[in-house]
Amino acid sequence: MISETPAKSRTIAESKIIHKSPILHPLARFVTEETVALLFNIAVDDIYRIECCRYMVYVHAKGISRFVSYADFPPIVGVNAIALQDFGRWYKRWKSRLAPTFWTKFYTHKFKEAVSVDNLLEWGLLVAKVKSAISGAALQQLRDVYAQEKYWRENF
Repeated sequence: MISETPAKSRTIAESKIIHKSPILHPLARFVTEETVALLFNIAVDDIYRIECCRYMVYVHAKGISRFVSYADFPPIVGVNAIALQDFGRWYKRWKSRLAPTFWTKFYTHKFKEAVSVDNLLEWGLLVAKVKSAISGAALQQLRDVYAQEKYWRENF
């Protein structure tokens, strides 16, 4: 017998990320809506559009209209691995040889929202790859958060 009520269909959300340049910046793979929302402390729904231009990212959101450097976006899990050239691009843009403080906030958030120990490990391995770019105090803070989250995931 065929059901008379139609099955609920999922709506696929359209990406708010628009690539304006025919030449894609190598660090563009780290630009996500979630990262932009965390960077500006806004909800993802408040973002109107994110335009990836040749050398910078333009963010247009509720109450925000700003250009952001690709170097401000931390590496993420699930895209191409970090290459040596990425470090050169980051160091070229940063005023010091250290990553922006936002990276610590971002990775802390990712550690806390990891759904499993394996996912937490993936994020931990990624942070281990970029640890040379993170300050000692920030790295210790990330290690503490990682250890705490790992403990809770394994024991509860």
